[in-house]
Amino acid sequence: AVFLLNASKSAYLKRPRQIKIRFSCGRRHDTIFDLKKCIITVMRIVRHADLMEEYENPMEHACGMREGMTFISEGARMPDGMCESAWESMKQFVLALACGGEDIYDGWMKNRRSAMISCNDGFRPVSFYIEALEK
Repeated sequence: AVFLLNASKSAYLKRPRQIKIRFSCGRRHDTIFDLKKCIITVMRIVRHADLMEEYENPMEHACGMREGMTFISEGARMPDGMCESAWESMKQFVLALACGGEDIYDGWMKNRRSAMISCNDGFRPVSFYIEALEK
């Protein structure tokens, strides 16, 4: 079955670890999930110096991420200090894992409750490992 996750800011309930999600799979209904925390770890940062030199305007501080940095997402919310652009690339994966989703990549990840996501910076992409924590 294919599910459409629709969780707007207004869907967050008063308890910070719950969210109401509307599923669409032939018929619509709302479900309330107790959310798991997710740990997000910066695994690798790649710098494409040749592309930066040729196409990018010089920037003093383009990315504040450093390998080994960790963030905790509670209630499937963006953690403090997380790059907004990177969060836009990963937030739906964090939401799915926080809701108990598993095997997002159909057997690709060794840990079924995890995902490897890269931000959308074409000059210095950052790879993030996202893992749902037990309650």
